Order: sequence, then structure tokens, then C-alpha cells
Amino acid sequence: MGNKNELLQKLENGYSKFSKGQRKLADYIREDYDKAAFLTAAKMGEEVGVSESTVVRFATALGYNGYPEFQRALGELVRMELNSIQRMEVTYGRISQGEILSTVLQSDIEKIKLTMEAIDHEAFEMAVDTILKARKIYIIGIRSCAPLASFLGFYLNLICDNVIAVHTNSSSEIFEQLLRVGEDDVVIGISFPRYSMRTLKALEFASNRKAKVITLTDSVHSPMTLYSSCNLIARSDMASIVDSLVAPLSVVNALVVALCMKKQKEVIQTLEMLEDIWDEYQVYSKDELNMIGDRVEFSDSKKDDEEENE
Repeated sequence: MGNKNELLQKLENGYSKFSKGQRKLADYIREDYDKAAFLTAAKMGEEVGVSESTVVRFATALGYNGYPEFQRALGELVRMELNSIQRMEVTYGRISQGEILSTVLQSDIEKIKLTMEAIDHEAFEMAVDTILKARKIYIIGIRSCAPLASFLGFYLNLICDNVIAVHTNSSSEIFEQLLRVGEDDVVIGISFPRYSMRTLKALEFASNRKAKVITLTDSVHSPMTLYSSCNLIARSDMASIVDSLVAPLSVVNALVVALCMKKQKEVIQTLEMLEDIWDEYQVYSKDELNMIGDRVEFSDSKKDDEEENE
């Protein structure tokens, strides 16, 4: 919210000194900042009826180093303020129906590239070591981040003891589960815009209890970084009503692989033990599909056993 006030404050403070063209731009941004954030300087000039250079000069007059920095400030504001319906209008106004699939996939590729270029390798290594040394590992992700938390929890459970996927239906439920968190534990908080106040409060609580806090979030300016000792930053710009969580999932995958490499023996033993359990209790016998010639059939171990006995 602070970003919006800061940007709007700059527009307000300078308004009386602005030229006629700059006032037009200020009015347009105040009215339509959600659309403005996606425009090039030339396109914004076209929308407002001023030249591209007027737009660029306007950005520097507001105290930004150039148009890209000004556009980033607008982008931050949009991420915090835009509701789902407006997001859809913004996005679908920009791409045609036939281009949606390739545009969204391309956008996800870009997010992974940007994440790869910017991610802090030391923070990543610190996250791996912290998880390995932790007495208990708590994982928190709410709403659209819940699948990321669930995915991470599923694999960490195969690698580490005492993994707790925090149920997040209510704030009271979260604190009940975090009740005994302490300095030997780690809490992994996953949150992307719109940021979750429940996740933030849980991280604050964990930090006050001297637990290690790792965050997976979209920016160093994210409120989640207030309480963390280690930040994993993955890009997640929206491409409509859906937040792209592809890059964060890649970072989760990398964490899991790094942990597996550090605990290879234990992981192999766990998987071998699981295979034995699955066989003994026929966990997958009815679920597995086999190709028989050109037909697909369910495998049925009982039937197989009977045939062998005959």
C-alpha cells in the first residue's frame, strides 16, 4: 500500500509545477494506473496525446532514474492493488484469444529466466543447510500458495524427519500448530501477491520464538522478508487472474534436489522401504496401468498370484 501512497504523493506534490502535458499524464496515471503499468513510454504518450520524450521527462521529473524504474513503481502498485476482474481486463485486453497459450507459456519461461539470473545462491545454500539442521520443519502457504507448500511438504517428508505442513484454514489453527516452535526449528513461509497477512503473522511469531525463517516470495520488498533470515526470490508477475507460480515451483524443485543430494543414503533407504511397503500392502496394484499389446489394462497382483499358483 505504501507504494501507491508514495507514487500518488509525488504526483500530488508536483502537480502545480507540472506542464500541461505532464498534468495530462498525472491525471491518466491516477485514473488508469492499472493499464499504464503495461504501456511503453511511446504507447503511454499516444494514449494521453503527448510525445514519448514528454513521458520520459515526466518519469525523471518525478524522481525516477528513467522510464523503466517509473514503470516498475507502477507495476509494484498494480500487483498490490489490482483486483482479479481488473487483472483479467488488463491482460485479455492485451492479447488475442488465439495467442493466450503461447503468451502464457512464454511468460512463464521469462519468469524462470529472470529468477535464475537474480536468485541469491548463498541464500539458497543457507536454506538447504538450515533445513538439514532443523529439529522440526514447518511449511506455510495459503490460498494459491497452498499447492506449493503441499508439494514441498510431500517431498521433504521423504527426505527429513518431523516435517509439519501447517493447516491454514484459520489464524488460530496456525498458531495452535506453531505453539512449540523454537530456536532449533525452521519455518518456511511461501507468499506471493496478494500477500497473506496470516502467513506474515505466523512468520513474525516464529521469528519472535527465535526459529529460523526461510521465505519464498517475489521480491526483496515483499513484507515476508521482514522476519526471515533467508530469502528465496522467484518471479511471479501476474498474467491475468492467475498468478504464475511456475518459477517458485522450480525453486522448490531445486531445494528438494539439493536436499536429496546431501542425504543420498537416507533417501535411497527411504525409497526402498517405501517400495517394500507398497508391495506388501498392494498400494499401487489396482492403480497401475499396463500396456498389453495395444491395450491398456489395470494390473491386478491377486490375479497374477493366482495364475502363478495354478
